[in-house]
Amino acid sequence: MTRLIKHSILGLIIHLLTTVAVFAQPGFGEAEKITADWRFHLGDLDEKKPVDHNSRSWRTVQLPHDWSVKQPLSATLASATGYLPGGIGWYYKKLTIPQEDQGKKLHLYFEGVYNRSEVFVNGQSVGKRPNGYISFGYDISPYVKYGQENEITVRVDHSHDADSRWYTGSGIYRDVWLVRANAVHLDQWGVYAYPEVKGKKGTLHVQVGLNNDSPTSANLSVRSELLDAQGLVVAKKTNKVTLDAAGKNEIKIQLEVNHPKLWSLASPALYTLRTTVMHQNNVIDQSTVVTGFRTYTFDPNKGFALNGEQMKVKGVCLHHDSGVLGAEVYPEVWRRRLMTLKALGVNAIRTSHNPHSSSLYALCDEIGLLVMNEAYDEWEFPKRKWLQGWNVGVPGFQGSFDYFKEWGERDLADMVKRDRNHLSIFAWSIGNEVDYPNDPYSHPVLAGNKEGGFTQPIFGGYKEDAPDAMRLGDIAKKLVAVVKKYDTSRPVTAGLAGVAMSNETAYPGALDIAGYNYTESRYKEDHKRYPKRVIFGSENRHDLNAWKAVRDNEHIFGQFLWTGIDYLGESGRWPSRGFYSGLLDFAGFIKPRGYFRQSLWADKPMAYLGTYPLREGAAATDVWSALESEQGQKKDEAPSMDAWPIWNYQDGQLIRVVCYTNAENARLELNGQVVGQLKAYDQKSGIIYWDIPYAAGKLEVIGLDSKGKEITRVQIHSSKRQYAIKVLQGNELQVKGKSSLAQIELQLVDEDGIPVQLADDEITCDIVGNARLLGMEAGNNSDMSNYTDNKQRVFHGKMIVYIQANGKPGEQVAVRFTSPWLKPAIINIKL
Repeated sequence: MTRLIKHSILGLIIHLLTTVAVFAQPGFGEAEKITADWRFHLGDLDEKKPVDHNSRSWRTVQLPHDWSVKQPLSATLASATGYLPGGIGWYYKKLTIPQEDQGKKLHLYFEGVYNRSEVFVNGQSVGKRPNGYISFGYDISPYVKYGQENEITVRVDHSHDADSRWYTGSGIYRDVWLVRANAVHLDQWGVYAYPEVKGKKGTLHVQVGLNNDSPTSANLSVRSELLDAQGLVVAKKTNKVTLDAAGKNEIKIQLEVNHPKLWSLASPALYTLRTTVMHQNNVIDQSTVVTGFRTYTFDPNKGFALNGEQMKVKGVCLHHDSGVLGAEVYPEVWRRRLMTLKALGVNAIRTSHNPHSSSLYALCDEIGLLVMNEAYDEWEFPKRKWLQGWNVGVPGFQGSFDYFKEWGERDLADMVKRDRNHLSIFAWSIGNEVDYPNDPYSHPVLAGNKEGGFTQPIFGGYKEDAPDAMRLGDIAKKLVAVVKKYDTSRPVTAGLAGVAMSNETAYPGALDIAGYNYTESRYKEDHKRYPKRVIFGSENRHDLNAWKAVRDNEHIFGQFLWTGIDYLGESGRWPSRGFYSGLLDFAGFIKPRGYFRQSLWADKPMAYLGTYPLREGAAATDVWSALESEQGQKKDEAPSMDAWPIWNYQDGQLIRVVCYTNAENARLELNGQVVGQLKAYDQKSGIIYWDIPYAAGKLEVIGLDSKGKEITRVQIHSSKRQYAIKVLQGNELQVKGKSSLAQIELQLVDEDGIPVQLADDEITCDIVGNARLLGMEAGNNSDMSNYTDNKQRVFHGKMIVYIQANGKPGEQVAVRFTSPWLKPAIINIKL
């Protein structure tokens, strides 16, 4: 982080709600998801004393599970982590391992546990992993009782509950797998494929890692087959290899394809690499990897090109939470979010500031989004963590620094090995703002002198007793070497916060491409000073000038907005759930600034209408507070990119109507009459606006091209009082797969069916059938009420409700939404 078309999109989102993707598993053996019927205890336990897992202090939970988001918000807790608690928790599960599994290698694979976890099998510790974002696995074969019930126990220690600058969640928040493999098997994440395209020929370079846990050598055949989207084999090879007893080996293979279909943002063509390991003509292991072909280049003068086509990266930074769901990972939720962002013109994401779930990268492969995969927010020293509001008061200094020396390189290696097959990933980031001046590193250049340097109040000048910034280059070189050991096909980068300071060190030079956080002022200067440096905006504000610095400078290949979606934590003073600079809110609904960004980034013609009252006197501190207070904005202030589509005011009240559009001209009509003359796109603000007196009815903007031809229009209406709850998916929704997630969008409407933007009624959700309510999210940052029950207020008349159906195919679940004085709504979920 930071220091600082509705209907078409809706139709797309509704279409996607029932789509379920299949995502990568550990990459070897037969993997069985074990997410049902875990027991959970909040609080620490004495390991030496017997534990009654059936006592009232234990409850049954389903994974993924984030216990923090299920606790009450409290102003006494840290603002950095969203006023939500951490603590220590224990998980317990009984697992029967059949007798026929004896002789196989059994592994437990955890996609993510936050944090400082320790796993026990039948009371014996099998391993610890402090990093809460890294996937890991353990060989549990020596500890298993075959033909009997086994006890899996996981201790999660998030007692350092203010250890991050944003909300992390607590618990086993991603999926868990039981992996059964033969003694001779593929390594975990052992199949690696990267493409090369020259002319009309594509070559897939494949590395296959093999592991022999048996006491005898093995003569193996390894068959590699590349399948196209129709399932046809387009290339294959078989290699012979001998694996020594208790040994490892790696083979390298090249698969060639003529005229391969290239993965691109508009057409993300994918292939499947199927690797089969055979011993004495018997298949003993097999894996599938989604892969494909694409090329990219980074040039210090020309920027970035994908498949030979120069383009600007229009990116957003994303944290890993999902509002009311906390850190719990549900691919269907992220599919909806990513598709909405892409509809706004976003073509890339940066995983701020840690590896995300494997399912996120698989979705980006499928959808066609570039990914900058980031590892760390801090290295060997902690950063400030704000406890009483963003940049307010006395900070805390908990963090992940205490295990960086022991685990940092291993964690980074595991991130690269797990994720390197994803075509969407086009760069690895080893850190974010680890060079923020005096937080903690310092350098004499901060003092300011005749030779140069600078002094800013937020930096505080040079601090001799602070860690030496020259350390940054040494650490960066080590981390870059780790990445290059496991993947040389992508560049390594980082988000630099103190560019002027880091330029005095070896840090930027250790990187292949350099990310500048909020430092647009140095784009031209550093390009001249470091002509071989590839520069981009790794974290940027939403204002138009920040985008112009990318658009108008050929050598700057893109930017990543802070942020794509509102996220929990890094909160302001109470009441504030999180940071709300996103294009989408906590619920995944598009905010006004999302439409503003669409007008800058999207190719398809679009227009959006927003309004706010004008007033005399001093301006409100920001547009959000102005809207909330209904005081409005001064007439001589620049038009806002945060104007909501409201058309309900006092008769005759002077209202500013703003239009975000990529049309060259636009005019405004009220009830079919022109009330806003034709205006050209404003190059200075990026916003067309009119100041008109309010009158009830239909307000409509028409976007025209340079020849006066209509290319887009959008309208908003004055509404009456809210009358009914409307389910936007209709009265029936089909979901597929076990434990499928239904995402139900609610809108309050008046008696004419017009959305009521000002409504904030409380909705109650009741379920009949085999399903559970995961949460109700309206996207209101200042609503600090209870998020653990079946009641929640709408925000701007809207809400999304997450329901997990747990029944069998053919079963049906009825969901009823009610609110006093409003017509209720019922939707049936079919499995």
